[in-house]
Formats: sequence, structure tokens, C-alpha cells
Amino acid sequence: MTLATDLFIDGRWVPSSSGRRFDVEDPATRKVVATVADAEVEDGRAAAEAAHRAADGWRGTAPRDRAELLRAMYDEMVAAADEIAGLIVTENGKPLADARAEVAYAAEFYRWYSEEAVRLPGYLTTSPSGARRIMEISQPVGVSLLLTPWNLPAAMITRKIAPALAAGCTVVVKPSFQTPLTALYLARIAEKVGVPPGVINIVPTTRNVDVVGDLIAEGPVRALSFTGSTQVGSKLLAQASGRVLKCSMELGGNAPFIVFDDADLDAAVAGAVVAKMRHNAEACTAANRFLVQASVHDEFVTRLSAELGAMRLGPGDQDGVQVGPLASRSAVDSVREAVAAAVKAGARAVTCGTEPDDEGYYLAPTLLLDVPRDAEVLQYEMFAPVAPVVAFDTEEEAIKLANATDMGLASYVYSGDLARALRVAERVDAGMVGVNTGILSDPAAPFGGTKHSGIGREGGRHGITEFLETKYIAVDW
Repeated sequence: MTLATDLFIDGRWVPSSSGRRFDVEDPATRKVVATVADAEVEDGRAAAEAAHRAADGWRGTAPRDRAELLRAMYDEMVAAADEIAGLIVTENGKPLADARAEVAYAAEFYRWYSEEAVRLPGYLTTSPSGARRIMEISQPVGVSLLLTPWNLPAAMITRKIAPALAAGCTVVVKPSFQTPLTALYLARIAEKVGVPPGVINIVPTTRNVDVVGDLIAEGPVRALSFTGSTQVGSKLLAQASGRVLKCSMELGGNAPFIVFDDADLDAAVAGAVVAKMRHNAEACTAANRFLVQASVHDEFVTRLSAELGAMRLGPGDQDGVQVGPLASRSAVDSVREAVAAAVKAGARAVTCGTEPDDEGYYLAPTLLLDVPRDAEVLQYEMFAPVAPVVAFDTEEEAIKLANATDMGLASYVYSGDLARALRVAERVDAGMVGVNTGILSDPAAPFGGTKHSGIGREGGRHGITEFLETKYIAVDW
């Protein structure tokens, strides 16, 4: 399929109204791989108006017909998996194996919500007095603005587009300017399978504040779905409050990975590597703090260090590479500053692996040992292959350490005692808990967090409700 680099508005490929374009860089080589149309405020408005014009027709489309189009997009993604994965590697930098896993995961949202599109919730009962019937129906909330990040450029889009379209909403997608090529490829797929013009509109831009701010402030947008940092999410919520937009927010994480002394250490270490290093450790679900019971702390660290040290760093498209470059030079610099600050506070840094000698934004996996419990590095999302390890003595202490954060997205618990693992899982203040597994994400499961980690849920049967309104009809028959 031809590489798309223009805006996709109302079923047409158009340049920016100003003619401006921006460069897309390969983080493995720092070379420009494409130039993409840079949307202006006027282009955002045009996309929203196109979505508004298409809204009545799309909401009136039979659920089965919407479902079939979603299923067709799933089939096309599966058929083009290698090509999409290659795009992800090029503009994101993650290893090819991770990119392929992302494409498979992303496609599943189209399949899952093709099945949910024909099962929109409804309810009918008799009022307690017997005077009337209580009817509840579900209706699409309307034009939805979807803001997606760079770290999973396919999955973060399909996880929003799929339930929105299944619910009967039309959408404007603003992907990250760091990874717009995957988003535009998905627009090609929608065009190919026959999604009506205006139902999906994609407007990459480097003018995030202006374009998004305008779409929130006025016009037909009625719902906002955002994945990104807590700092940006809180600002968007403040902006959206002026028009009382329906908002769903998947924000930052600071996931604890708890290992008890009765855990299967082989499984715990394998799970730790997966939970930490998938997608270059640039995932909101990534294990951010390792809390290990004192009696197994040293053995766990030794094993984890060996596993991380054996991982090969390099360009994501090379055979055998398990760790690619970070997204940008600023990301590498900020992580190195954080590690230096942790060492200054008393931690000990252990570098695992060797950074390749080339131009990419590489950072070798690093363990931080003897980390003070009040260290700043334990308080925020690292988004890098850096793993602070803290020892604990008791179950109560582990729970207290796990909950010592404003974030509450993901968490992990390893124990050979299922009763203990579930007891801890219930008490950890997070929206998702992996028990003896390092992988949480599943299109059939609710994804989201507590505290500063977000509002609402994506995926599963819950995800479609973010794009639905419940209408109550009182009927006297």
C-alpha cells in the first residue's frame, strides 16, 4: 500500500491548509524517513465538520453493517501485518518482534468491537408502581476527538477507533507527530474497506495545543479520549470542563512489581523482563518499581541482571535485537539525569548490556540497587529500561510501598500462595493487577487506572460505554 503522508479528511487525502509539513525521524538512525502534512486549526475544524456531517448517517447504519466494516479492517490489518510492523519499527524504533505483537494486539480491537457492535446495552422493565415501563436505550455520544501517543502507534488508535465506530460515533484522530505514518496507514485501510467519508478523519500536527484546544473549545466534538501523560491529561480535562465534554483518560503509570519469597523465581524473572522491557520499556504498563522480599532479593537481582545483560540492543529491524532506541534524544538525556540523581541520593547503578556504537537514541538496561525509599526515581513513570529495586520484609510493607504513589494504573504480584497473591491484588490501589504474569493487556479486558492514572476504561465490554449515552424513556402502554 502506498505510504500516506497527507491529512485524511472527509474521505480525501489533502495537504495542510498552510502547506506546512514536518519531518518524521527514525530514532535508530536519526534520519528523516518521511515528511507529513502539518495540520492547522482550520484543518482540525474541517475534520470535525466532516465527522459531524457523517454522524447521522453512521449512527443510522445498521449495527451489523458497522460490525462488518470493523471486521474487514481487522482482516486487512492481519493481511498487512508485516508492512504495518515495519512502519512501526521505522518511526517508533521498537524491535520488530514487539512491533508484530503490537499489530496483532491492535487488530484484535477491530475484531472484538465488531462483535460488540451488535450487542449495545439496553433494558426494559416495569416501574415499581406498575404505572409505566422503564425503557433504557444506548445512543452514540457524537463526534469524538481521539488523541493518541507515540509508544504504541497502532494499538492506541484502534483501541479508541474500534469502540467509537461500534457505538455509532464518528471520529477525529490526532496521532503523535512522532509516529503519524502508522495512523495514516490505518486510514488507508478504512478507505480500502469502504468506511464512509467523514467517519474517520486523521490530522497529524505539530501544533497540538492550538489544534486540540480549538476542537475542545468549540464545534461539534462531544467526547474526548486521550492517552498520554497525567500532566497533559489534567490540562485537557480542565479545558473540556468548559463544554462538559464526555472524557476518558488513560494517563501515566508507576507500576510496582512485587515478588514474594514463595514465588517461582524463574517465572518471576521471566515475567519481570516482559513487564519491564516490552516495547522498549516505553509503555504505561511497564514495571516501574521492583519490590522484592528481602530473603530472595539478592538472587532475584542476580538473575534479572543476567537476563537484562543478555538482551541485544540495536536497530529494531535487525535479527535478534530485543531492545531498540528510545524515542528521542531528550528522552535519553532525561533518563540519564534521573539515574544520576538516584545515584547521588544513595542508589547504586548496574548497567546491563552494551549500547551499540551508532547514531541512535540508545540506553542500556540499568538496575538501580539500594534505592532509598524516598528517592525521586520511585515517584514517577520512567518510560525507559531502568529498573529500581527495593527490598521489603512483610506483606504489609509491600502493599504500603506499592501504594506510595499518586499513580494507579498497573501492578504485578508474584507468589506461590494464590490466596496471598489475590489478597495483595485486592489491596493494591491500581486498576489492573497481573498475578504471576507479566502481561496485562487484552482487548477483551478493561484497561484503565485509579488515582492520577485516569478516568474510564478502554477495551472489553466497558470500552464501548465511553462512546455511548444512556437514554431513559418512560412509556405508558
